Amino acid sequence: MVNVIQSMRPQQWIKNLFIFAALIFSQNILNLPLLLKTGVAFVAFCILSSSLYILNDLRDLEEDRHHPLKSRRPIASGRLKKSTAIAALVMLGLLGFLMSFILNLNFFIAAFIYYLLQVAYSVRLKRVVILDVFIIAAGFLIRVVAGGLVIEVEISHWLLICTALLALFLSMSKRRHELCLLEERAINHRSILREYNPYLLDQMIGVVTASTVVAYSLYTVSEETVAKFGTSNLIITVPFVLYGIFRYLYLIHQRAKGGSPEILIIRDKPLLIDIFLWIVSVILILYVRR
Repeated sequence: MVNVIQSMRPQQWIKNLFIFAALIFSQNILNLPLLLKTGVAFVAFCILSSSLYILNDLRDLEEDRHHPLKSRRPIASGRLKKSTAIAALVMLGLLGFLMSFILNLNFFIAAFIYYLLQVAYSVRLKRVVILDVFIIAAGFLIRVVAGGLVIEVEISHWLLICTALLALFLSMSKRRHELCLLEERAINHRSILREYNPYLLDQMIGVVTASTVVAYSLYTVSEETVAKFGTSNLIITVPFVLYGIFRYLYLIHQRAKGGSPEILIIRDKPLLIDIFLWIVSVILILYVRR
């Protein structure tokens, strides 16, 4: 049972917190029924993503055995039998879809599209250069859209743009970390890494970094945002976004980290504090002033 839970990668469930974005920015976080509904949606996505992690581990079994860290995973190390992993994969998938369908049909469709996209990524698309990181980013984007669909609120186009750019930043940073960590062994772990090099990824990360900061800054002062929230004070949160991105870049280049964004965010105290302050400032601006 312990090996099954480890294969579900609960430490990566933090990615599914993007589902709460629509709740927060629609100013409904204090609406208990919608908060509970979003919480259930979060759990459903955690279960579905766990099913996909097991599928990915089964698909990448041989490649993971060449990785210094992933070789310790239950399936790659042999601690979890393939038959048990397949049974867990199916049960988790069915449970996640059942929960999604009970919430509402639109959310179920978003969850189904997310699942199909990730299966396609695991089977084929992760071996297609550039498209691989776009698929990862699309996963985050669908989470945000699903969060809006489950509580039936309209999502700002700016929020979607910022989410997509941030997700591209994180996925490209992860590719860079894998490339630098494994060096000449990189293609044995992930064949797509032969199509990348640190310089190319640094150029791509540079473009996405600048675009993310500019897009978020424009979002905070756009006419749509000011009209919706009745304030332009969201511009105050831009320094937190800047610091967070710069801190992440520092960890990638100076500390050789970035392979697991979800773990890095939790373990790096300055980054964690910065994210906490950003969340608090956003909530104060959107809610307390009312």
